[in-house]
Amino acid sequence: MTAHPAPNVRTDQDRNADTPADPQITARQKWMAVLARTSRARLEAEWSENHGAESWNHLREPQIGMVMVRGRAGGAGQRFNLGEMTVTRCAVTLSDGTVGHSYVKGRDRVQAQYAALFDAVMLRDGSASNFIEMLAKEQATAKRDHARKVAATKVDFFTLVRGEDE
Repeated sequence: MTAHPAPNVRTDQDRNADTPADPQITARQKWMAVLARTSRARLEAEWSENHGAESWNHLREPQIGMVMVRGRAGGAGQRFNLGEMTVTRCAVTLSDGTVGHSYVKGRDRVQAQYAALFDAVMLRDGSASNFIEMLAKEQATAKRDHARKVAATKVDFFTLVRGEDE
């Protein structure tokens, strides 16, 4: 008996295919990645300074759970389960009905709440785009600086072949 994938199930090859992605989904993925890596203090300060008057409710209270982290051998090889990681998720609704969601690593319920609030604001009118662009630039700069420091300590190992070993 041959097993067949269920209809509408995407395989790894489908996900990695060079098909054009929806630009709205791609944009949301980018801002959610930036928000998930931003500290609770930065999100909280920006929210209270520029969006503090906004009325909202929890659609789903912040919840802590676990996800399985997967890796690839050599970065592009076969997938394997690396281990479990703690995440916090949250969903909020703004007063106009716009819903925002978030998943952040760790157990910080407040960070997940603010990330969901910024997601909702971005979906509604994009009013936090300057803040998110600034955060993205800061994170990219920090990543480049870290990569430079790591590259400076890189050691290349090689083996010399001696004639007597033949």
